[in-house]
Amino acid sequence: MSKQTYRVCFCFRRRFRVAVSEAPEEIKQVFEQYSEHGMMSIDGLHRFLVEFQKENKATREDAQKIVDSVKHFHRKGLNLEGFFKYLFGDINPPLASLGVHHDMNAPLSHYFIHTGHNSYLTGNQLSSDCSDVPIIHALKRGVRVIELDIWPNSTKDNVDVLHGRTLTTPVELIKCLKSIKDYAFVASEYPVVITLEDHLTPDLQAKVAEMVTQTFGDILFSPGSECLKEFPSPESLKGRIIISTKPPKEYLEAKEVKENENNSERAKASDEEAWGKEVPDLLKDDDKNDLGEEDEEDPDEDGDKPQHALAAEYKRLIAIHAGKPKGGLEECLKVDPDKVRRLSMSEQQLEKAAITHGKEIVRFTQRNILRVYPRGTRVDSSNYNPLIGWMHGAQMVAFNMQGYGRSLWLMHGMFKANGGCGYLKKPDFLLNTKAVFDPTVKLPVKKILKVTMYMGEGWYYDFHHTHFDAYSPPDFYARVGIAGVPFDSVMKKTKTLEDNWVPCWNEEFEFHLTVPELALLRVEVHEYDMSEKDDFGGQTCLPISELRSGIRAVPLNSRKGEKYSSVKLLMRFEFIDP
Repeated sequence: MSKQTYRVCFCFRRRFRVAVSEAPEEIKQVFEQYSEHGMMSIDGLHRFLVEFQKENKATREDAQKIVDSVKHFHRKGLNLEGFFKYLFGDINPPLASLGVHHDMNAPLSHYFIHTGHNSYLTGNQLSSDCSDVPIIHALKRGVRVIELDIWPNSTKDNVDVLHGRTLTTPVELIKCLKSIKDYAFVASEYPVVITLEDHLTPDLQAKVAEMVTQTFGDILFSPGSECLKEFPSPESLKGRIIISTKPPKEYLEAKEVKENENNSERAKASDEEAWGKEVPDLLKDDDKNDLGEEDEEDPDEDGDKPQHALAAEYKRLIAIHAGKPKGGLEECLKVDPDKVRRLSMSEQQLEKAAITHGKEIVRFTQRNILRVYPRGTRVDSSNYNPLIGWMHGAQMVAFNMQGYGRSLWLMHGMFKANGGCGYLKKPDFLLNTKAVFDPTVKLPVKKILKVTMYMGEGWYYDFHHTHFDAYSPPDFYARVGIAGVPFDSVMKKTKTLEDNWVPCWNEEFEFHLTVPELALLRVEVHEYDMSEKDDFGGQTCLPISELRSGIRAVPLNSRKGEKYSSVKLLMRFEFIDP
């Protein structure tokens, strides 16, 4: 063993000895319960997995693998230090490793789909570069819906992707299409939908049709020019690319973006805390100066007569037809038994519609697809509370994937479920056609989740030693709570522990869940700063539907959602029937 390797091993073991010395008494008591003479045998560990961790299918061989994974300890069992190392290890994650386990044979409208908004932007909505790089990053993360705004280039003979009427620099459409083809199925084999916001003349639409056909070839799903009567299933569309846009009627002249849509929001962005604003409450219209966004669909599909011949090749590519019918909200939400379609609403439009037509929206989404997009004043690429869409059955809750903050952490957390494949089967209550779910009604408590926040560890290794305080160890506190329907959403806070790199809070919280199917566990750690804003120390969001009972190691992520090398929390989760 080299001197460097020896030093690493020595520091690693010393690190866990320090952590063990800080361990709560409950951890030591659990160890004693399943061990004899200071040693937890293979059989003792197996009993611990089944009885305490609720891993009913765990075998003696699983226990042996755990012992084998905890190196530098006894092969026949675990002492307290080895047991603690296992609890804090990657082999003990908070989520079940279930892979893709939802029924993937239902129509697309029965799934929440990981959806991007303005997927080509590298930063803000007004002046950032357009590129295929954020598209690649999104696909690698499992995003299944990519949005492209397509415009004539400066010479009107080709097609660019950019946010129209802004200072964003364009990127060629063909470059984006090729990157989508190359990376579409790296993270998931389930279909990728390309939503096109089309601002083209018919001749350029024909050019797009040629580009799309040549780029994707046989993997392009093209059912023809007529609307589908029912959407196919994700399973039947594995490895396929799907185009969704409004069928071409005429050249769409771009609407001018109002200049005063920008300035106030730009000022607000500078005031955000390092980790982003708190996720806003649902069903509250608290931005009365919202000017709205230009409609992403042509508001009248049957408007003026076409001035140009239609691009038939382009129309045949469209598998998911989008558009808003004439009339008010009632017309938009009408369910046609003979065809299905996609409807788009801004977050603000949905919030207002939900107040008076909540059940109708849920009914619409049982057969049709609803896409929700950020309001136009989010020029800083921030996001909204995604639960407003999910609780109404909206399949495509479109997010700015570069808009890091608490709302995006919820999106990351939600789509960790079902193997991270980007498609989540909606809960049965959202698909019940006889008793349509009413999001405004408070339901009885279905599950009680008890969360014990034991301790945290790893900041000393992942952060510079003066990152939090120049002259003393950090003062950490944790925030723990639920993001879900309004009646379930809550955040709680631990005490602040002063001058400690290994905080041991040992606090218990209880959450009463009326709709656990849509609930996410939110966890954040911050460092208290008396003179300035508190420092960010890590975060994670976990889907309650796949949260494992027992004592678990919970890795924390950066503000951008990237996993830290060492920072973890030791937590216990218990589910109780009310």
